[in-house]
Amino acid sequence: MDYIKRDLENKILSLSREYSCLLITGPRQVGKTTILKRIMGNDRVYVTLDDMEERRLAKNDPALFLQMHALPIMIDEVQYAPELFSYIKIAVDNGAPPGAFWLTGSQAFNLMHLAQESLAGRTAILHLPSLSQHEIHGRGECTPFTLELDSIKARNSTNEPTDMNGIYERIFNGSMPGLVSGKYTDRDVFYSSYLQTYIERDVSEQVALIDKLLFRDFVRSAASRVGQMLNVHNIAQDVGVSDDTARRWLQVLEKSDIIFYLRPYSNNLLKRMVKTAKLYFFDTGLVAYLTRYSSPEILASGAINGAILENYVISEIQKTYHNNARECLMWYYRDKESNEIDLIMESDGMLHPIEIKRSVNPGYELSGTFKVLDKASLTRGNGAILCMRPELSAIDSENYIVPIWMI
Repeated sequence: MDYIKRDLENKILSLSREYSCLLITGPRQVGKTTILKRIMGNDRVYVTLDDMEERRLAKNDPALFLQMHALPIMIDEVQYAPELFSYIKIAVDNGAPPGAFWLTGSQAFNLMHLAQESLAGRTAILHLPSLSQHEIHGRGECTPFTLELDSIKARNSTNEPTDMNGIYERIFNGSMPGLVSGKYTDRDVFYSSYLQTYIERDVSEQVALIDKLLFRDFVRSAASRVGQMLNVHNIAQDVGVSDDTARRWLQVLEKSDIIFYLRPYSNNLLKRMVKTAKLYFFDTGLVAYLTRYSSPEILASGAINGAILENYVISEIQKTYHNNARECLMWYYRDKESNEIDLIMESDGMLHPIEIKRSVNPGYELSGTFKVLDKASLTRGNGAILCMRPELSAIDSENYIVPIWMI
């Protein structure tokens, strides 16, 4: 089993020279512990709060816990002892050196709330996603995906080309390090165990007396709707729970980084907009498993082939920003006249419209919808169609045709 170098490594090391505390969040089993152990050196103490004795001490006597362990320290699964945060704040305020505390946790929302309450301005918060296609198949430096022509062209030398079959194989295999690295070889057993562990540990802590089999069916129902506008009532009906229960369970999935949403873009100049978010999963392999597709070939011709491709593209773009410790404002557009844009990236006061298609030769007329953004309060910038074209091309000087393997 080989270690897969993570694009976030250099950013972690550079921020450790500036901040006394680093908090690394992300979904379960995406490699948070592995990356930090790989780069932490021999002088750092490692403590995991999966150890019940360490957890008991950290919760009941956080001051003694920190006295017992020398700095610098890495505390794994810190969400199990939120009592530590106030005492870490005291240590930082008393002059703890840069890089003194490395913290990891898999409940991003809760951890960020705790950090912002207790460690605001004192900690660097980074999000580690599952493996990106650049980390798995690429080389060289990862840069955020933008629609600047020189930036796109530079991706020729850092990303590995592939065709439609290759893209769907990447989608089907997913991006979990345990599978990609070869540590685990039975994909179905891995995802089944992943779900069981997630429900037993994370979900059961957030929802008392939950019906675990019913919740598993709920996750499967949500997975069948990736890339669609969220309809809570339909998901609730699928599994026989109330709409309020479905909303609470969706919040649990979002808080633990199983799902994320794309919100609709709107402003005062764009009228008659829909206001419903679209639903996506952080890992397309999990979606393929939950929706019972048995091979990349069947998935590529299945009912969700377009939706899961859209999910893959949006999550891969997000990863290029997370792996550079940057945020990207992303939206979609749909109005009541059926005008639709799959993705809008907002940066530097400009809106960049993107269509996502599984075609090798998408119709150039697809970029015509981009003009609806001319009425927006922000300037419309370069647009693109992301598709299965093997090489970079262009519709005109402002709209490009970009292969999905270039993300």
